[in-house]
Amino acid sequence: MGPLLVVDAPSLLYRAFYGLPKSITGADGQPVNALLGFANQVLWAVERHAPRAVVLCSGAEAAGYRVQALPNYHADRPPVPDELAPQWADAPSFFGAFGWAWEDAGDLEADDLLGAYASAEVAAGGTALIFSGDRDMFQCVGEAVQVLYPRGGKDGPELVDVAGVKARYGIRPDQVPDFIALRGDPSDGIPGAKGIGEKTAGEILRVHGDLEAAIAGADQERPRVARALRDQADELREFRRIATLQPISVTAPADAPTTFGAASAAASERGMGRLAARLEELAGKE
Repeated sequence: MGPLLVVDAPSLLYRAFYGLPKSITGADGQPVNALLGFANQVLWAVERHAPRAVVLCSGAEAAGYRVQALPNYHADRPPVPDELAPQWADAPSFFGAFGWAWEDAGDLEADDLLGAYASAEVAAGGTALIFSGDRDMFQCVGEAVQVLYPRGGKDGPELVDVAGVKARYGIRPDQVPDFIALRGDPSDGIPGAKGIGEKTAGEILRVHGDLEAAIAGADQERPRVARALRDQADELREFRRIATLQPISVTAPADAPTTFGAASAAASERGMGRLAARLEELAGKE
């Protein structure tokens, strides 16, 4: 049986919107570039990994408790572009025709829901693929969970496993929140420890294991690093809490193979002729 494919809907919609020209329009003359690009990205994964079901996850732009803890959290992110808003609104209906579920995290974020579904699938004895351009999701990687991380070019997304996380950062997946706390994450507005970059953050965790042990053992570090760990101890703990995915109670979904024929009809209705033809061809192979 194939894995459960859980998709970071905001991440891939934005990537598709900015990756394809807005001149790609549908039957009504309005842009469909985000929907088209999103469909092609997920179909790439469906064709190669044959998932038993696909769940598209959305959520709040910024969870309230994270903003309360760090007012600059996601503060630099612009509002949804005018040309993307109607595509976003149509996405649950459009991709529902593919047989893909659309689930929302409510007051929490898509990341939290992605992690929750991956955990539920593993608890049920399955495996999960998380398709996201957010490196925070590397904290979910394990023997039964891998991340599909988008990259440029025609090779498709990178499949990141435990060895891939270690090769990238020199740490274990479970150390990722500690790593983010120390290094910071400009895309989320997390400043990290003063004077500690990616290389030093990795070294600290390889020596101490986790953030608490690093704070307790600060005197073993170089003066600059020791000072940052001592002076920012409580702040760093808060950064780690912000970077850690929050639990959401979900149930592993039932098997739901992609419905290529219905998806082809939905694409045709929206003026996506080439996508409709591709889906019709896939339907014929079932």
